[in-house]
Amino acid sequence: MRSHEGQFSDNRPIKRSPQEKRRLLAELKETLAGIKPHNSPSLRTTLLARIKELEAELAPERK
Repeated sequence: MRSHEGQFSDNRPIKRSPQEKRRLLAELKETLAGIKPHNSPSLRTTLLARIKELEAELAPERK
């Protein structure tokens, strides 16, 4: 089945409000804190990268 222009399946980034970004950031930090040591190191790296990305997006709003 093919997607049509403008569908959500077009591989577009999801637009989030600042409140949603702050909530997502808190959830990611909780997830990172709860990761067991035997989990994949790449999972930890991915979470850290996403946390830094969200913090960078929210930094200009805090000033």
